Amino acid sequence: MSQSNTGKVWFITGASRGFGALVAKQALDRGDRVVATARKPQTVTERLGEQPNLLAVKLDVTNEADAQQAVQHAVERFGRIDVLVNNAGYGLLGAVEESSDSEVRAVFGTNVFGLLNVTRAVLPQMRAQRSGHVINISSIGGYSSYQGWGVYGATKFAVEGLSEALSRELAPLGIFATVVEPGFFRTDFLNDNSLVSTKLHIDDYAETVGAMRDFAAGANHQQPGDPARLAAAMMKLADSPKPPVRLPLGTDTIARIEEKNRFVDAELKAWHDVAISTDHA
Repeated sequence: MSQSNTGKVWFITGASRGFGALVAKQALDRGDRVVATARKPQTVTERLGEQPNLLAVKLDVTNEADAQQAVQHAVERFGRIDVLVNNAGYGLLGAVEESSDSEVRAVFGTNVFGLLNVTRAVLPQMRAQRSGHVINISSIGGYSSYQGWGVYGATKFAVEGLSEALSRELAPLGIFATVVEPGFFRTDFLNDNSLVSTKLHIDDYAETVGAMRDFAAGANHQQPGDPARLAAAMMKLADSPKPPVRLPLGTDTIARIEEKNRFVDAELKAWHDVAISTDHA
């Protein structure tokens, strides 16, 4: 079923602040209907206000029952879900060795398993409609990893892989899947409420991870990306009749992707003979 630009129903996780709140606001401002979820739904209405096209719903993405119930509320209120934005997540800053088992499990629980909980809850509705768009928020760290961001990057690499597979699985059903790769945007991502630093700091990583910690502290609220423009780009993505599998956002993201592609290509050429030597003769 086709939808006009002002007729979409959005389901957005982590919608009380950051990208989620900005996307929700732009969708509402143009007349769309929005199911905006957060652990505390009152934080959504405090940010966006009470309005007829907004449904604020409690959702802890790590709780599968929460996800199922939130989707039920969405369909009861608006009848359908056209765009799912899996935005909820947080960062973990620290060396791979510094990252404890509990810290790793917690960030995977939100960024990967939480995303899967919500996606599994929404897809039956989209399949019934034979339409919809799943938009998963990744990061440039999901395409090219950085020192100090190994575990966080691993969660986003997982999101990238899931999104690629979803795009293939859902295409025959009239449903799209896109992974969005923002670079550094001027949000509160580097604040304490969005970023966790590992409890363990190992001196041997001072030149790499320690330097990254210093960079992150200095870069907070100095990032080049404009979050409002990201939200506008998300409107264009949702309206596209043929959306991409990947959407990098930000000049820093594009530069990093090009740098990694050159590096991978150079290594492939350098090791090409070894790579092809493993086939059966």
